[in-house]
Amino acid sequence: MTVNTPLCFRGKNILAPMVRVGTLPMRLLALDYGADIVYCEELIDIKMLQCKRVINEVLETVDFVAPNERVVFRTCERERHCVVFQMGSADAERALAVAKLVESDVAGIDINMGCPKEYSTKILTTLVKGICKPVTCKIRILPSVEDTVNLVKRIEKTGIAAIAVHGRKKEERPQHPVHCDVIKAISEAVSIPVIANGGSHDFIKEYMDIETFRKATDASSVMIARAAMWNPSIFRKEGPFPLKEVMQDYIKYAVRYDNHYTNTKYCLCQMLREQLETTQGKKLHAAQSTQEICEAFEMADFYEETTAVLEAKKTSLETKIQDEDDQIEDPDVIKMAVRFDKREYPPQITPKMYLLEWCRKEKHPQPVYETVQRPLDRLFCSVVTVADQKYRSTLWDKSKKLAEQAAAIVCLRTLGVPEGKLCEGENHLINKRKREDLEHLNNRDHGKDIAEPSHKKANFTEETSDMNVPQMPR
Repeated sequence: MTVNTPLCFRGKNILAPMVRVGTLPMRLLALDYGADIVYCEELIDIKMLQCKRVINEVLETVDFVAPNERVVFRTCERERHCVVFQMGSADAERALAVAKLVESDVAGIDINMGCPKEYSTKILTTLVKGICKPVTCKIRILPSVEDTVNLVKRIEKTGIAAIAVHGRKKEERPQHPVHCDVIKAISEAVSIPVIANGGSHDFIKEYMDIETFRKATDASSVMIARAAMWNPSIFRKEGPFPLKEVMQDYIKYAVRYDNHYTNTKYCLCQMLREQLETTQGKKLHAAQSTQEICEAFEMADFYEETTAVLEAKKTSLETKIQDEDDQIEDPDVIKMAVRFDKREYPPQITPKMYLLEWCRKEKHPQPVYETVQRPLDRLFCSVVTVADQKYRSTLWDKSKKLAEQAAAIVCLRTLGVPEGKLCEGENHLINKRKREDLEHLNNRDHGKDIAEPSHKKANFTEETSDMNVPQMPR
């Protein structure tokens, strides 16, 4: 049994939150090399609230997936007790909603306060009271030491577990000296752990420099950004690995966890830096896929082997799920292997519309669609009930709408009713719409106010079913 020990922020070397850099491969690599705690890149609360939590059984990860199917945040068991989720928020209730969404999958929650606003402390107070995991925040220093210390004292009163301080002002850039004296003044003024950040340019070139920076700031811990971005093996007590080896290790994680190739490419470019004009750098710059990135680093065999293993695992899980579906599925459901291809239908005409029209004509209740999503691959399957009979396609689709259209096709074909395809000849729904549109225009010319045409009502009926999609039980 794994014991979930509360995260400690004293005496720790920490990977800083970095936009586009702090994704899963970099976090895992930093942990491998000796980092104690890793922060994810800052993620905006509104974007996270649109996500759904999905168990990815192929990758063995937890994914938070946006409506466009893009993975916004991916994590795994390896980092669950040492990853801090950083978010940007201007609203306490939204921040709390996101924290509750990810709380079970991370070790702590951080608010990126940058140059703090009045609402910032309210957000921290709400989070501290609302979740069980430790809450931290990250700030930049204010124009004066006195103002900065007063701010941090107010922040401490919210009950947070630690505060990370980037020792530069809002307008200062990385090339400006880090203000160790201000971080030290903060460390002496509060009792909570202070995490010093901003030492990459002036201090941290190798592992021993981390302690030098910590002593200069009198901080409890050190948070490393650019030095770790350039070579995450900065966390190794034994000294850094050669960059080539580090990049290969990074690529292995990127492939293993299906990291988007543009993010992988960006992180590798940050590591290569002045070597971007080399032959290898130019190959990386030209790469348009994970496979091409692997080829640029002479790792084509690793890519093929790893993707083959993942594909085999996916196939095995799909087979298992299909077997389970077959065992529990209602035997009275009529099934066919069909898909909806909109290219086969006139514009704005769908099988769902045809089925709805048929039900109205036959005096049946309108079709009822029940749609589920499979967690493994996030595909959809829909069952439509018409006149107490259920119909579905055996093929899973990439969207809820497509799955429902496929179910409608199965029903229409079983009933021997036209489904509206172009190859079926004259389309009565198109003719009906033309007549209704003409009638609408004539009535409008005569100043009459009429109800919406029935085809618009049909479209509305389709849309109302595209909500509240349950997931298949695991």
